Amino acid sequence: MPHPMFAHQAPDATPAAPEPVARALAAPDRRGFIKLAGVGLTLALVPAACSKASEAGARTGTFAQPFLRIEPDGAVVVLSKHLEMGQGVWTGLATLVAEELDADWSKVRVESSPSEVPAYGNLDWGGKVQGTGGSSSIHNSYEQYRKAGATARAMLAAAAAKQWKVPVAEIAIANGVIRHASGKSAGFGDLAAAAADQPVPQTVGLKDAAKFTLIGAASAPRVDSADKVHGRQTFGMDVKLDGMLIAVIARTPRFGGTVKAFDASKAKAMPGVVDVVQVPSGVAVLAKNTWAARQGRDALAVTWDDSKVEKRSSAQFEADYKALAAKGGGRSVTAKGDAGKALAGATKLIEADYVFPFLAHAPMEPMTCAGRLVDGKCEMWAGFQIPTVDQGAAAAALGLPPENITLHVLAAGGSFGRRATPTGDFTGELASILKATGGKYPVKLVWTREDDIQGGYYRPFNVHRIRAGLDASGKIVGWDQSFVGQSILAGTPFGAPDGSDPAAYEGHAGEQYDIPNATVRWIKAESPVSVLWWRSVGHTHSAYSKEVMMDELAAAAGKDPLEFRLAHLGKHPRHAAVLKLAAEKAGWGTPLPAGKARGIAVHESFGSFVAQVAEVSMKDGTISVDRVVCAVDCGLAVNPDHVRAQMEGGIGFGLGTALGSAITLTDGKPDQANFDTYSVLRIDRMPKTVEVHILNSGNPPSGVGEPGVPPIAPAVANAVAKLTGKPPRRLPLEA
Repeated sequence: MPHPMFAHQAPDATPAAPEPVARALAAPDRRGFIKLAGVGLTLALVPAACSKASEAGARTGTFAQPFLRIEPDGAVVVLSKHLEMGQGVWTGLATLVAEELDADWSKVRVESSPSEVPAYGNLDWGGKVQGTGGSSSIHNSYEQYRKAGATARAMLAAAAAKQWKVPVAEIAIANGVIRHASGKSAGFGDLAAAAADQPVPQTVGLKDAAKFTLIGAASAPRVDSADKVHGRQTFGMDVKLDGMLIAVIARTPRFGGTVKAFDASKAKAMPGVVDVVQVPSGVAVLAKNTWAARQGRDALAVTWDDSKVEKRSSAQFEADYKALAAKGGGRSVTAKGDAGKALAGATKLIEADYVFPFLAHAPMEPMTCAGRLVDGKCEMWAGFQIPTVDQGAAAAALGLPPENITLHVLAAGGSFGRRATPTGDFTGELASILKATGGKYPVKLVWTREDDIQGGYYRPFNVHRIRAGLDASGKIVGWDQSFVGQSILAGTPFGAPDGSDPAAYEGHAGEQYDIPNATVRWIKAESPVSVLWWRSVGHTHSAYSKEVMMDELAAAAGKDPLEFRLAHLGKHPRHAAVLKLAAEKAGWGTPLPAGKARGIAVHESFGSFVAQVAEVSMKDGTISVDRVVCAVDCGLAVNPDHVRAQMEGGIGFGLGTALGSAITLTDGKPDQANFDTYSVLRIDRMPKTVEVHILNSGNPPSGVGEPGVPPIAPAVANAVAKLTGKPPRRLPLEA
């Protein structure tokens, strides 16, 4: 596990981080690959433009950008282009390779790939950016990593056929052993060098799903579990370089502030403090340990320029956003039919405002990054979620070409989107420190928990205004919705030229239900508060307003909430399928004890469809979520146990937002600082029963890391509405 922040430790109590081990340099450099030539098989699948060069490389036993490596001892090393941050992607990618390679699972291990595009680009993002996010890892890698395994298998078979002088069609491979009917056999390691000399096949066949032994089966043990359980996994917080100093940064207490002046004399007088430098985000204090750095930062005298800071409190945000919604305008997102006319003629009309607070990501391992600058080249170690962006941020800060920045991608102790900053914030900060100090010493930048919760990135504050109408038969005839919130993408490398930001309004009712007349618009709000995608991004609030309004409409129509939804899902069979499955498994419609109620919600995000039923009771205003039944259609479930785990984790994560998570501002300053004031779900409030049912699907794999989050808060809210008679229109429910 990553080290916790040392909020209350004495000066000498900071534990020494372990020396960097081979795991911290997981991906060999090019020189390391050359050393493998002739003694193992290193394999890549690269764009067609590079195929000839790659084939030549394979014949010498190495490729420049490998997806897998077979070592002389028979170990199969899968190189993951995606960050492992607890979601199980290392195991997922290894499963894809091992399935087609017919490898012995006990000999499969995973390392992080180098940071290089296009070889390791995320294909769902166009292949030009390497990164993990949007629940895209398995989806974009599914064919790519299977082909890597199948290609290696073909080359091993060809090597065996050549060595044993038999037709390649007579070679069989299973569980890491290559065999021929004559009785000859060899392990992968025995033929790895010979296989590296074989031509790379231009095409390979992939297994039929009926022959899968690993994909879709009871999941093999996670490849990272043992190291995490035994404390061997290296996280960014664990990295220690010779002569390394710890840096913390004094940042503006209000978003949008900048340094006007500072006095470092008292800070430099603190024991253990070595240096103080100004960087774009504030003033950095460098010391021999974390405690000394924090004490030095506390001793700084900084005068802030507050001329452009955010000074509003949360109540003012709400008032301003509601005023923007009432004013109208904004960017049209959906315009089907004539919603205005339909609403004017509706038999019943419901109008509601839904309010969503800022939310912190609060991963267990706060932001950290270690690095060194030597002779115009920089190396960095961290859990980089979008290495291409981090590499660019470091290069820009240092004034170096990106190829002079080497990133060593380590496992991360959670993220939920926080490590995927479009500006590469903590990476750029470390680079700025290294530049300001002239690379005199290696540095590890540490964000404390308080640093991140009070001055990091948040899910945007949002207000949704919805007007929805029913006809005499109880069908929705019109839907008008305004989303009011900040843009996540504006001003970043991912921003669209036309200013659109689908992350702000994705998953709205106009997309997910059969509504003949629907108008949806986004009204961009402005604030210096830094915002970022947060697990499930816009779906976290769009699902809530959509699904709570659907229950309100069902009640107005005198319909059962399940039947009402199904009546509006004729064009959405996968929504309907998970909804029916969740309802069936939850016993929807059967009696419950007095004081209990069920709520239901369904939502599509990241290509997956999730329905959840929550059984809820209340006592003295406190909500108890006693049981959650979840049905998910995520296409082919590569690792079913991982799918269940991610649904369970998403339910817990989403319940935190339903029951207490919120960042509130007073005069522009965050009121919360650590887990004592920023509420996340405690284990005693996790439902005693969580059931996950995976719908059998012939569709390709889709996302599972995020889709479990959006439906849970509205499912709980809809149950609460039955108990209280009042639909909850703001989160958290217990605020």
